[in-house]
Amino acid sequence: MQIDGYVQALREDLARIAAVGDEHTAHAAEVLSLALESSLGRRLQEALGEAALELSAHLHSGHIEVRMSGGDPELVLVDDEAPEPASSDEVLDARITLRLPEALKRRVEDAASRDGISVNTWIVRALVRDAGTPRRSGGRRLTGYGRS
Repeated sequence: MQIDGYVQALREDLARIAAVGDEHTAHAAEVLSLALESSLGRRLQEALGEAALELSAHLHSGHIEVRMSGGDPELVLVDDEAPEPASSDEVLDARITLRLPEALKRRVEDAASRDGISVNTWIVRALVRDAGTPRRSGGRRLTGYGRS
């Protein structure tokens, strides 16, 4: 979804409304629309975030996330029950027994609960994320998606 088109449409709406007035009103509307441009985009993103939360509340499984792709938001359906395997042809059929300190187990359960997913899904995602990423020394770079 490209936010820029909606922001431009709002600017044009403001210009049409201001055209009812005199030259000073039109100039004030132009200056105001330029000043509000970034705020309008941010407010539209916030509205998408709220819409994603409302839609997620009505789903039986999974949730909706707003992800930024470049400068544009996308609404993405995330299936909480299906862990993200390293490749699409992997089947989750291997089992292990894992012994954890009770305090760590509670922290994992709390983290999974906060994310709205099962403990198994949370652990598989953490393992895929950590084991699938070679360690590099040097600078740090932040990658990923934001969740609202």
